[in-house]
Amino acid sequence: MASSAPAQASEATLDLTVNGLRNAKGSVLICVTGNPKAFPDCSKDANSRKLKIAAGQAGHVSISGLAPGTYAVAIIHDENNNNKMDVFVMPKEGFGFSRNPRIMFGPPKYAEAAIALAAGENRQMIKLNYYL
Repeated sequence: MASSAPAQASEATLDLTVNGLRNAKGSVLICVTGNPKAFPDCSKDANSRKLKIAAGQAGHVSISGLAPGTYAVAIIHDENNNNKMDVFVMPKEGFGFSRNPRIMFGPPKYAEAAIALAAGENRQMIKLNYYL
């Protein structure tokens, strides 16, 4: 899960600030992957990091122990705690991605959300989007 332990010199820590959470119901699901084929749900990446955090505690999340490299982050505000994004034509729950790409039809491509993490501390702000 999230850790506040100091990162080793050769490890990267990703400090996420999550903005725009519309309420404290449910959970926030976070997926961090370095595999473009596994984005945005991490299901095809055994090395991905998946976190589930109470929505009321999701304003700031620190993920340590990552190898330096390129990653993309996807976040879902799972208001009903069913561990998935509810969709009825459009997403019914909030979502966001690293680099806050413009959302048109479906999730962004990995390259649009990819961020380079260097050893040490890396910061990223993700704004959640709600359509319904």
